[in-house]
Amino acid sequence: MHHESHEWYMNRCFELALQGSGMVSPNPMVGSVIVHNGEIVGEGYHERFGGPHAEVHAIASVGNAEVLQNSTLYVNLEPCSHFGKTPPCADLILAKRIPRVVIGCRDPHEKVAGKGIERLTAAGVQVTEGVLMPEALKLNEAFIKSCTVGLPFVTLKLAQTLDGKIATAGGASRWITGEESRTQVHRLRCNCDAVVVGEATVQADDSELTVRHCAGRNPLRVLLDRRLSLFADARIFSTEAATLVFTTRASSCSVKAEQLRKRGVEVIGVDEDATGLDLKRILQELHRRGIISLLVEGGSRLSASFLGAALVDKLLVFIAPRLFGGDGLSAFAPLGVELPDQAVQLRFQPPVFFGRDLLLEAYVVS
Repeated sequence: MHHESHEWYMNRCFELALQGSGMVSPNPMVGSVIVHNGEIVGEGYHERFGGPHAEVHAIASVGNAEVLQNSTLYVNLEPCSHFGKTPPCADLILAKRIPRVVIGCRDPHEKVAGKGIERLTAAGVQVTEGVLMPEALKLNEAFIKSCTVGLPFVTLKLAQTLDGKIATAGGASRWITGEESRTQVHRLRCNCDAVVVGEATVQADDSELTVRHCAGRNPLRVLLDRRLSLFADARIFSTEAATLVFTTRASSCSVKAEQLRKRGVEVIGVDEDATGLDLKRILQELHRRGIISLLVEGGSRLSASFLGAALVDKLLVFIAPRLFGGDGLSAFAPLGVELPDQAVQLRFQPPVFFGRDLLLEAYVVS
């Protein structure tokens, strides 16, 4: 063996897997490397939904049967054991007589869930699992939540001042954060299946919610608009990307709804609860459509509604080195917290800088 360890090769799997970001959903991101005598001799990743899996690409890149029979295959997610859009990777590994497999984490999908590992070990393959498992789980956190909970993974994105303001008292918010942060938001959009906003945010800045500052696909734009108050020429209805509008059942039958449908915008009516449209029902509908990752880019009311309904998994808070004071608009509408114990509890990740701004990533502790 060279100096490289299991962890070193697994990190390479993560790098490869990320190349499929935004292209493979609702499948997981997977990378695979094949190591022979301490050298990487083959690599591959899952490139697009419905296409060959990472292990297939990696094995094909080697070509020499004898080399494969004396190699170790690394993969960040358990090889599949069922026929889906492609044949099972566990069978291919056995057919090529690869003796050792190292896995980051198990696949929680009910059709896999340990069966891939079982098939390999039963056939005498030496399987090592759990290498860099926390990182492997985080890489595919949206896929894992989709499989286990049946809802999309929800990320709440905010751009605010150090004192937690997302706009001045007059509602001006362009631009609190710098260009580097804004470019990063476009990268986030590319990698999410859908972006959600409320009508107030779109009214305020006529945002188009498309990807412009980096190469990548446009996410589905999801607008929550109870009264269908936006004009049909708002930029969120541009033909550049698909838009889905959720509104009340009554509004979904209105003349305005028909006008939007004629423009190619889908309008769906859902029930309301005490705080507005039924967000859980909306998430279920999006999941049914294969949406596994959702970026909420709303204002203070929408952010508070998602948090209040306990539907947020992670916050991404871009903090600008500025202060607006008490006159500014707070990042969150009231959450009904009267005692410190009632607060939404978070778990911080290490901070990162984008230009002068600080990005804080925080998971909601359920």
